[in-house]
Amino acid sequence: MTDPLRLGIAGLGTVGTGVVRIIRQKAKLLEARAGRPVTISAVSARSKGKDRGVSLGDYAWEDDPVALAQRDDVDVFVELVGGDEGPAKDAVEAAIAAGKDVVTANKALLAHHGHALALAAEEAGRVIRFEAAVAGGIPVVKALTEGLAGNDMTRVMGVMNGTCNYILTRMQSAGLAYDEVFQEASDLGYLEADPQLDVGGIDAAHKLALLASIAFGTQVDFGAVEMEGIGAITIEDIHHAADMGYRIKLLGVAQMTGRGLEQRMTPCLVPSGSPLGTLEGGTNMVVLEGDNVEQVVLRGPGAGMGPTASAVMSDVMDIARGFRLPTFGQPATTLERAQPAAAGTPAPYYLRMSLVDKPGALAKVATALGEAGISIDRMRQYDHAGPDAPVLIVTHKTGRAELARALDAIPGLGVVTGDPIALRIENI
Repeated sequence: MTDPLRLGIAGLGTVGTGVVRIIRQKAKLLEARAGRPVTISAVSARSKGKDRGVSLGDYAWEDDPVALAQRDDVDVFVELVGGDEGPAKDAVEAAIAAGKDVVTANKALLAHHGHALALAAEEAGRVIRFEAAVAGGIPVVKALTEGLAGNDMTRVMGVMNGTCNYILTRMQSAGLAYDEVFQEASDLGYLEADPQLDVGGIDAAHKLALLASIAFGTQVDFGAVEMEGIGAITIEDIHHAADMGYRIKLLGVAQMTGRGLEQRMTPCLVPSGSPLGTLEGGTNMVVLEGDNVEQVVLRGPGAGMGPTASAVMSDVMDIARGFRLPTFGQPATTLERAQPAAAGTPAPYYLRMSLVDKPGALAKVATALGEAGISIDRMRQYDHAGPDAPVLIVTHKTGRAELARALDAIPGLGVVTGDPIALRIENI
C-alpha cells in the first residue's frame, strides 16, 4: 500500500473545518483519485474546546502552529490561519525549513512575502500551493499556471471580492443606499473584522497582485496596485450608470504595457450585457486574455466553506499525486521585478458632479475639461428640485494625468458643489 499523505492543518475556522469535513467524508474517493490515502495527523487553532461541528478526536493537537509545522508526522502544512505577519508567516517559514510542502489560502501573506517564500521553498525543494487564496472555488491559479501556460497573457481582470459585488448589486436591485447595504452585509456576516479589507479593495488587490505575478512572470508587487474602494459610490451613481447601459463593479485589472505593469483595483463601469456586467451577488468572475486563447471567463463562488475548502483540496491532491510546480508557475529566480506603469492605459471616464444652477456653469466645466485635453463623448443633466443640478459626463478616452488636472481645476471654477466623482469605464 502506498504511504498516506499526512496533513497538519493550522486554523480551524470556516475553511479549515471544511477541509477536515471533506477528508473525513470523502476518504475513499480521495484515495482513489490520488492513488494514496490522504490523512490528517494533527491540527492547531486558538481554541481547543470550541465546537466546530466536526470530530477532531482522531488528530493530535498543537497549540502553536509552528510546532505543528515541524512535526515529523506531517508531510504537508496547510496554513489557514490568515494574516501577513505573526503566526501564519512564522509557521510557513518553519514548515519550509523542516522540509514540508505548504498549501495556503492566505492571500495577504503571499501578496506581501510571496517572492521570498517562493525562493525559500524552491531552494529547499518544496512547493507552495495557493489556489484557495484567489477567487475561492474558481480554479484560476491552475488555469494560469497549467491550462494557459502556452500563452503570453495580455490582460487579467475580474471581480474578486464577493462582498463588494453583493453590496453593489444589492444597491441596484433594492434601490438602497450604500450605508444601508453595508450594514446589511455586516449583519449577515459578509464583512471581514476590518471592513476596509473588503470595501476598501485591499482583499481583492492582494488577489490581483498574485494573479499578475503568474500571468506576467513578475515578482509580486502589492505596493504597486492602484487601489480605491467602493465607499464613494452612491445609489445615484448606480442608477445613472444603468441609464447609460453600464453596471458598477469593483474591478481588478492587470496588464503589461509599454509603460510597465499596470495593476489597479478600482470601481469601474462595465457594459451591462458583458459577462462582468451580468455578475450578481457574492459571485466572483475572472477574465483571462492571452495571445492564443483570446479570452477565457471563469465564474463561481468566491468564498465560503465548501468552495474554499474545495480549492485547498485541489492543491493537496496535486501534491498527493506527485505533481509539483513552482509557486508562481516558473522558478522564483526567473521572476523579474516589473516596472510599475507610470500612467494607466487611456480610457473613457464617467464623471458626476453637482453644478450651481446658473447660466454658464456647464460651459465652464466643459472649458476646464478641454484645457486638460479631455473631450466629451456625451452628457446628461437630470431634473432637480434644489439649487444644484446633477450632471453626468462621459469622456472620450483620456489619460489619468489629464483627468487629474481637470479634477483639480474644476472645484476652483466656483460652479461645482462638492467633489466630482470619476469612475473609469472598462469595455470588455
